[in-house]
Amino acid sequence: MITGNEIRARFLKYFEDRGHRIVSSSSLVPHNDPTLLFTNAGMNQFKDCFLGAEKRDYVRAASSQKCVRAGGKHNDLENVGRTARHHTFFEMLGNFSFGDYFKKEAIAYAWEFLTKDLGLDINRLYVSVYIDDDEAADIWHNQEGVPRARIFRFEEDNFWSMGDTGPCGPCSEIFYDNGPEIGCDSPDCTVGCDCDRYMEIWNNVFMQFDRQPDGTLLPLPKPAVDTGMGLERITTVAQGVQSNYDTDLIRKIIAYIEKLSGKTYGDNEDNDVSMRVMTDHSRATAYLIADGVLPSNEGRGYVLRRIMRRAMRHAKMLGLEDPVLFKTAVFVLELMAEAYPEEARRKDFVAKVVENEEERFIQTLGNGLRILQDEIASLKEADQNIIPGETVFKLYDTYGFPVDLTADIVEKDGFSLDEAGFETCMEAQRSKARKHWKGSGEEAVLAIYKQLVDQGIKSNFSGYLKQEDRGEVLALIRNGELIDEAVCGETVEVITSSTPCYGESGGQVGDTGEMSTSEATLRVVDTKKPLPDLHVQVCEVVTGAIKVGDEATIKVAGVRRQQIVCNHTATHLLQAALQKILGDHVKQAGSLVTPDRLRFDFTHFSPVSTDELIKIEEEVNRQIRVNAQVQSREMAADAAQDAGAMALFGEKYGDLVRVISIGDYSMELCGGTHVDAAGDIGLFRILSEGGIAAGVRRIEAVTGAGALAQVHQQQQILQRLASLVKSDPQQLELRVQKLLEQQKELEKELGQLQAKANAERSGELIDQVQEVAGIKLLAVKVAGVDGKGLREFSDQLRDKLGSGVLVLVSTAGGKVALLVAVSKDLTGKVKAGELIKPLAEIVGGRGGGKPELAQAGGAEVEKVAALLQAAPEKLQQLLG
Repeated sequence: MITGNEIRARFLKYFEDRGHRIVSSSSLVPHNDPTLLFTNAGMNQFKDCFLGAEKRDYVRAASSQKCVRAGGKHNDLENVGRTARHHTFFEMLGNFSFGDYFKKEAIAYAWEFLTKDLGLDINRLYVSVYIDDDEAADIWHNQEGVPRARIFRFEEDNFWSMGDTGPCGPCSEIFYDNGPEIGCDSPDCTVGCDCDRYMEIWNNVFMQFDRQPDGTLLPLPKPAVDTGMGLERITTVAQGVQSNYDTDLIRKIIAYIEKLSGKTYGDNEDNDVSMRVMTDHSRATAYLIADGVLPSNEGRGYVLRRIMRRAMRHAKMLGLEDPVLFKTAVFVLELMAEAYPEEARRKDFVAKVVENEEERFIQTLGNGLRILQDEIASLKEADQNIIPGETVFKLYDTYGFPVDLTADIVEKDGFSLDEAGFETCMEAQRSKARKHWKGSGEEAVLAIYKQLVDQGIKSNFSGYLKQEDRGEVLALIRNGELIDEAVCGETVEVITSSTPCYGESGGQVGDTGEMSTSEATLRVVDTKKPLPDLHVQVCEVVTGAIKVGDEATIKVAGVRRQQIVCNHTATHLLQAALQKILGDHVKQAGSLVTPDRLRFDFTHFSPVSTDELIKIEEEVNRQIRVNAQVQSREMAADAAQDAGAMALFGEKYGDLVRVISIGDYSMELCGGTHVDAAGDIGLFRILSEGGIAAGVRRIEAVTGAGALAQVHQQQQILQRLASLVKSDPQQLELRVQKLLEQQKELEKELGQLQAKANAERSGELIDQVQEVAGIKLLAVKVAGVDGKGLREFSDQLRDKLGSGVLVLVSTAGGKVALLVAVSKDLTGKVKAGELIKPLAEIVGGRGGGKPELAQAGGAEVEKVAALLQAAPEKLQQLLG
């Protein structure tokens, strides 16, 4: 039996033999495409080739592309595990033509590969074409001999596009007949039926148009071909199995889960669904993290978290209480190492990220499930079957339950979610809620820059070796348009044949400086690098006029550059020090290098302790004193990484890369500018460390003169503090300690006096008790007590009240604190958490709690009297 790996290899070899360049899979994180959340098709990395905006040294390509569809338009998540075909992660085999061959050749290749190389039964193959694509239909019939009766015409399903905008065109699909035993048994079942009998296995998209935001279809410069064949599906057909999960690509993962869980696949449908969910989601989890995506509450990270937590939930349903997803993710990477060796090398990091997320989720899962179960029980008593939006939001916001996970859990009990209510809660907490997805976070490269590169315009960067250079003015751009001349007072983008100014990239800001021609002087205020061979200097014309064709002298602002290079080289030392002290799991997750400071984001799963920060700072400064030479060299990308050079996750590098080495201490792929020797940095000081996302920490630091200034600033602060407490800096700690002890004693005395006063006051307040439907209610305002004090005071009042309900309100600092307490014997009739909600709304707040005790806050102090007046009515309503 042919294996899935053999099909992948055979496909790529077939097209390589026919003049196609084999292109490795791009990252699951799309670059330079703000419209995409994840790479979801093989053609994503070739989008600009189809648009004619990018030219490569080949016009035919083939690839096996990692894909994820789990958000936005391509949201298959809820179906994964429940059907034979749905996946979040899959591999897409594809062959592509960029203005070379078209329908005739594409159809011939597809048919020959399926029928000759894979030997599929011609009598089980059918094809479809776009409703009016007579050309494709004739090619299928006349060239390949497919009977007209096996050629179907469709409209909506046979016009393909990558998204709402971009390349699109008519397509022709190939279907495989799985046989009547797989079908729906309808006498009308045929190609196009929703059942699994006629399964699409190959899609040939004939790219002819570029869809604009307004829906207009513009002809592409050259018609092109984009084909896609899901590896899992074609393996299903070739291996003669009925489900993608039964192929050797996936079944081995299920077998591993069987071993972990002690369950047997095929014995129980619920267990089977859980195993399939874990299997698919382990693949998506492994490769998303390997490509640099980390679980979080926004954007890609939130989609990943949804996938991971759904898998964790199903692991629990299989009886797996301890973290296990990290094991299945590693198993996936090892299983697919032949096809994706680079990702497999990151398995230890992937395991660490996944295990950390599992441990976080296990801590909150039990509490969240209890809340959900209590809600379900209450709703069943009330004969309702919709989980309130507030509950769904609380599970999301406090316990990390993705909405679809909550829906998944309650589905078996016949419940649905109040999604509109959930959205209302999200809107009400806008300041805390994350922003909705707005694309990849990268700006699309302006067409004008691509146009210039296509015309052969390039700028050589000479700034590694010198800070002054001469170059011809090749282009001037103002407001996105080419101009011939810019005059005094204008801001213009200048592209010169050579420049020493570094264009912003890799986290390093762009250079500033000066530019002059025979007739003009300009101030360089920034430098950008929109494309690899294009450095764009943003300039203000100070005097005269600059023209295309002028000879220009460009000087970098030397002092500023020196500050930048010190900070940049320090980030390399910092990363090496972090790995040495915290562990190999530390990977760069982002950076910013400016003249004033450096910022370094890295993967780590707990706050860095003060002792660790001291060790890290000492280690970097030790390496500065070692004063190792900083060397740069160009190497083949594979050789550099094999030699141990660190690379950014998900970054796609060319065949040749620049490697920066600091002695034998650090080696990284980097295109930035650096000091000549580590000692040039002078001094390194950490300013701050903190978390910016789940599993991601950030260190900010300064070097050189900036670090020395920070030392002086801290000394001045110590002097001022010592003066304030009448001490000297050496005795400051002891002096502050004594003052805190004195304060603690005073607070203790104050607390005793407050308790005594409250005891006396509680006796007076009991006289204000009223009855509602035979239940004692005390609703009063308490002066001079905060939220904590309310809890303590409520204990004293409950002792005096006995059976009854307390509603206590206090105000301080323009805020309202509210407490509701219910004696244990009454919680069957009224729950504190239910009574506090309508009361809190009166003062513009919200809250909740247990049946016996609930607390809330509010901002509308002026409505406290209205709240107390409404308390009897709200209690009566709950009592019915």
